[in-house]
Amino acid sequence: MGKRAILELSTQVKEELIQITRTRTEAAAKVQRAKIILLYSDGKRISQIVQQLNTNRPLIERVINKASTFGPMQALKDLPRPGRPPIITDDAKNWVLSIACQKPKDFGYAYEIWTYSLLIKHIRKYCEQQGHICLKTLGKGRLHAILSKSNIKPHKISYYLERRDPEFDQKMANVLCVYKEVQILNTSGGDRTSVIVSYDEKSGIQAIKNIAAELSPVPGKYPTVGRDYEYKRLGTVSLLAGIDLHTGRVISLVRDRHRSREFIEFLNKLDENYPKEWKINLVLDNHSSHISKETQAYLKNKAERFEFVFTPKHGSWLNLIEMFFSKITRSFLRHIRVQTKKELVERIYQGINQINEEPIIFRWNYRMNEIIIA
Repeated sequence: MGKRAILELSTQVKEELIQITRTRTEAAAKVQRAKIILLYSDGKRISQIVQQLNTNRPLIERVINKASTFGPMQALKDLPRPGRPPIITDDAKNWVLSIACQKPKDFGYAYEIWTYSLLIKHIRKYCEQQGHICLKTLGKGRLHAILSKSNIKPHKISYYLERRDPEFDQKMANVLCVYKEVQILNTSGGDRTSVIVSYDEKSGIQAIKNIAAELSPVPGKYPTVGRDYEYKRLGTVSLLAGIDLHTGRVISLVRDRHRSREFIEFLNKLDENYPKEWKINLVLDNHSSHISKETQAYLKNKAERFEFVFTPKHGSWLNLIEMFFSKITRSFLRHIRVQTKKELVERIYQGINQINEEPIIFRWNYRMNEIIIA
């Protein structure tokens, strides 16, 4: 038998191996391999190492051979193996992806989007016909691996908003210029002769009445408010609201609907809230009531009083009032229950009055540094 080469270790490698042999968190196999390498580098014979570690000779020889060939630290790990050849061919995978990228209705199913079960059922049914018999026993785990590798999720839907307004960028710039003007006016703190109001409607606020009594929490017994699952709908109301971007104060109007006549009623309320010589600038969306003939006729009688700045179509997220609507939805409107529709209206006014006691000035920050007002 040929004589094995001497295994020489550097001081750093030796210290790392010693540290591994003393740890309690490393795998047992790794600790054992570190001990073998250390003993062999100290001049111990293989038979002595076998006796000292109570193991077998072939294992020790494999570790020593790996350490001599690849280095002592690499010998602590298992060498990569070729593994089992893939059973599912690339053509079969591509066929699966092509099916997943189409709608189930294209194949005669009533489903709008795929489920894993339906997709597997379809693949198993037609794979042999398409020459991909390797997919006959396809399971959810393997299907998930195929889809995930190409980042395909046919069982989910993500929504996007198409820009259908050809003047989207220009209108967005106009709105951001208004917000920049608000920022300048609020910072300067001088006398104002105009006001900028962000306006919109929150429609469909439901008046819901409990059928059974509501139960209060009981310490140690019932941790939450208790409600019966059944309830009664009493109708809906619409909140027309504008937020003064200089003070944070909210002007509100609650009505059953939000047609042109309700919008004009709100404009009259704005007109009464500010000095007659002031100009009222409104940031609002393109709702039909805002541009109707009835509204236009009203504005003709209020020349130089109102100026509208419209957000782009599908760009209502540019309107700061949406932040206020989100706030009230998550606060006093959350889980609200009333006895009558009138009570709902009173509660909405009450909630807004309480907010106006400590008003918050909403600020727009997105892309504001790009806006320059001449």
